[in-house]
Formats: sequence, structure tokens, C-alpha cells
Amino acid sequence: MQITATRSESQILATNKVLKNTYALLAMTLLFSAAAAGIAMAMNLPPVNPILTMVGYFGLLFLTTKFSNQGLGLLFVFMLTGFMGITLGPILNMYMSIGNGDQLVMTALGGTGVIFLGLSGYALTSRKDFSFMGGFLMVGILVAFLAGIGAMIFEMPVLSLAVSGMFILLMSGMILYQTSEIIHGGETNYILATVTLYVSIYNMFLSLLHILSALSGRE
Repeated sequence: MQITATRSESQILATNKVLKNTYALLAMTLLFSAAAAGIAMAMNLPPVNPILTMVGYFGLLFLTTKFSNQGLGLLFVFMLTGFMGITLGPILNMYMSIGNGDQLVMTALGGTGVIFLGLSGYALTSRKDFSFMGGFLMVGILVAFLAGIGAMIFEMPVLSLAVSGMFILLMSGMILYQTSEIIHGGETNYILATVTLYVSIYNMFLSLLHILSALSGRE
């Protein structure tokens, strides 16, 4: 009984450490990414080629994952989030150039924050196990990603909006899933957990911005 109790306490301490490190690193990467986006906006950088964006994203994601158990993992996670911030800057400039664009950006930012905090809080307080969502989320993200490419190639605005809606739902599920994985010991690497949550927040923000812009008649 004493051994079991000690092991349980050890698991709780380990889980709390992963949670603490994950949210600390997530806060730092979000700030770093925001700074990179701000610099890109101030320099009025042109939009990054979509192919270059995907190559840079997947390349840095691979390196982050490969070195996630080493000190280099921290370097690559900041390189990844900084790169994503740079790609975000020109997109924000595009939205800011239209009427009430600043309001759209702030609304999308606030909405993303509320959704993230709400879902994370629910997962932490309820301590429900959302691991069953893993397979569904992976398939859903792949389908949404391919649909998004199709909407871009064939210039289908309705499909593009549908994809944005899908991503909001999928990223919400991913936040619940990843937080649950940390709580229940399914994810013990805070670097990988941070990347998953960062990408979820990034995609949710862009998807919300796209939908809000369309609803306001700006697209």
C-alpha cells in the first residue's frame, strides 16, 4: 500500500511538472511568435509562398520532434514558432488593411483565448480522459488539410469557410485531447505537448479570423 501510494504521488508530481513546463514554454513561444509577427508586419514583408511555408513548417516540426528529448529541442521549438510568426505577419497586414480589420483581429484573438482557456480549464478540472479522440482527430485533420489545399487550388470560398469551421472544431478537440494526455500520463514530453497546443491555437486563430472576416462581408 505504501509503495502504491508513493508511486501515485510520484506520478502526480511528474504530471504537475509536465503541465507547468508545458504552459510556461507555451506562453514563451506565443510571445516569441507574436514578436516575430510584429516584426514581419513592421517590415511589411510579402506573404510567404505556401509551399515554402509547408516545407519550413514540416521541416522544423520534424527537427523539434527528433530532438524533443534534448536541449536542441528547445531551440527548434522557438525556431518553429518564430517561423510561424513570420508567416502570420503578412496575413495580419492583409486583414488590417481592410475596414475594421483591427477589430476582426482582436475579436479572433480574444475568441481564441477564451476557447483555449475554457477547454483547458474543463479538461483540467473534470480530469476526463479524451484519449479516445486521438484517431478521429488525426483523420479529421488530414481530411481538413487536403480539403483546404483543394479549396485554395480551385478557388472555392464556400469550401474554404467549411474547412475553417472544421479546423476550429478539430483544434478544440486537440486542445482537450492534449491536455488530457498530459493529465493522465499519456504525454510526458513538455516540448511535444507545447508544439501541439501552439499549432492548435495558431490554426484556431486563423480559422476564426477567416470566418469573422467572411461574416463581416470583407471576403
